Amino acid sequence: MLPGARWRGRGFVRCEFTEADLRGLDVSGCTFDHCDFTRADLGEAVFRSSAFRSCTFHRTTLAGASWTGCSLLGSTLTECGLRSVTLTDCDLTLAVIAGSVLRGLDLSGLRLREASLIGADLRTANLRDSDLTGARLAEARLADADLRGARLDATALRTADLTGAHVDVDTAIAFAAAHGLVVH
Repeated sequence: MLPGARWRGRGFVRCEFTEADLRGLDVSGCTFDHCDFTRADLGEAVFRSSAFRSCTFHRTTLAGASWTGCSLLGSTLTECGLRSVTLTDCDLTLAVIAGSVLRGLDLSGLRLREASLIGADLRTANLRDSDLTGARLAEARLADADLRGARLDATALRTADLTGAHVDVDTAIAFAAAHGLVVH
């Protein structure tokens, strides 16, 4: 459809990008409200300072895509290939990423407040200094993930599989307290 196109400062509302070929798309300063990217190809796309509010990404190809300074507030990313995606200084507050494979990704410093990461595979992911306040992490796999400096609620500490996760002292104490231990 539009491989390699450049979009600057545009606004899109309720647009259908279903099955669109947008490989290598270069986007800066755009807003997307309630847009549907189901089965679209966004491989190698570059997104800078753009907002994707309540957008749908279902079975969307995102291999090699780069997101910098973007907001994905309330967006849904299901059955997407996210393993080679780069996310820098992004806000995924209220995003639904449940069941996704995020293994080994650098998610450090991201805002994932109240995001649904239920059943997500976050093994070996770097979540240093990320804000996971209110995130739903039931059955999320965080083995060998780096959670140092991350902000987590007690509920998340009780429901996620944190086996082998790397945590700082504050998180270790919160984990112990969440599991009923009394730390002196």
